[in-house]
Amino acid sequence: MTRHVVVIGAGIVGVSTAIWLRRAGADVTLVDRAKPGTGTSHGNAGVLAACSMVPVTAPGLARKAPGMLLDRDFPLFLRWSYLPRLLPWLRRYMSNANDADTRRIAKGLIPIVSDSVEQHKSLCAELGLGDWVTESDYCFAYHDRAAFDAERYTWALRSDAGFVPEIIEGGAVHEYEPSFGPDITLVACLKEHGFIRDPGGYVQALAKAFTERGGKIIQADVEDFDLSGGLVKGVHTTQGTIACDDVVLATGVWSKPLMQKLGLNVPLEAERGYHIVFEGASGGPSRPFMIASGKFVATPMAQGLRCAGIVEFGGLDAGPSKAPLDLLRRQVKRTFPQLTASNEIEWLGHRPAPSDSLPLIGEVGQSRVFTAFGHHHIGLTGGPKTGRLVAGLITGQPTNTDLTAYHPQRFGAA
Repeated sequence: MTRHVVVIGAGIVGVSTAIWLRRAGADVTLVDRAKPGTGTSHGNAGVLAACSMVPVTAPGLARKAPGMLLDRDFPLFLRWSYLPRLLPWLRRYMSNANDADTRRIAKGLIPIVSDSVEQHKSLCAELGLGDWVTESDYCFAYHDRAAFDAERYTWALRSDAGFVPEIIEGGAVHEYEPSFGPDITLVACLKEHGFIRDPGGYVQALAKAFTERGGKIIQADVEDFDLSGGLVKGVHTTQGTIACDDVVLATGVWSKPLMQKLGLNVPLEAERGYHIVFEGASGGPSRPFMIASGKFVATPMAQGLRCAGIVEFGGLDAGPSKAPLDLLRRQVKRTFPQLTASNEIEWLGHRPAPSDSLPLIGEVGQSRVFTAFGHHHIGLTGGPKTGRLVAGLITGQPTNTDLTAYHPQRFGAA
């Protein structure tokens, strides 16, 4: 029997899910208030970061955080007027900043991210879109050996997962990447990674391929679910009600109010992320780099050099802040002193941050509503794998992955 599935959210996770469902023979309608690939899936750093299984909440964060907030050169910002609303989530988030929970979270993230390049290729090669995926090294740049050693805990967890870096030091750093200034003297390089030179264009190309293969896209706001008898029968949107057999909720941080309509309270915050695209750039890197001192990623893209990073808490409604962008520019200038560009484009987006840094993947009870959101910093990296897992749940295909850690009801009722 052909199932009609409504997928809510046209970012990388939602579009990936829709494509895998179509391959399995389902009738799929993709719904989003905006066009595909124009939200957070557009503004990320573009890296397929297979090594990104270590959460921000590593041991010692609670002790360091106040100093980070007060340091004008550290990429962590807070709109202080938002703090009262943030506190309940923040308490739960910081409670995970210990060794046991960090290891638990890392174990949960490994299946979602570690085969990212392979998963993207599986998603798009059959669609004739394989050229969108660029295989490359992914490297971490440090001021010196002491700065690298300060992150030994994180590197040990990466090494346990099979990601052991090649270390490049001294003069060899500038042979490997000539664009660096003297501030960078050590690079930790990981093989078998990749990146997307235009993340938004990539998701749009995937969405186009989805419609060419019989999928339907509707631009509308989702307002509620029809849960007659506890089983989803439809989705109420501003364009009318769409009857369906299954629903996938993949709309990032905007999934929280829809989960409340299902009676679930998800401790999910908007982590405000920034990027600057230096259009027509020269004097930048030839591959993606995480710049450890500034906690930003510099990625060469079709439009120019995109430098993305910075963490700010301040909710969904406020506009961009000046200080994070100013810091990002200072860090970029110090790292790449010869960088020139014809223009600069600023962007602000919202990463969906669950309090335990793990995505929500699975069915809500026996409602036939499935979740696929909460990917924090790993949305592009883990989107195709998540879509594949959720499509398997809906169509009865074995996933070969233990999904317990991602259970959508793990936080309890609203």
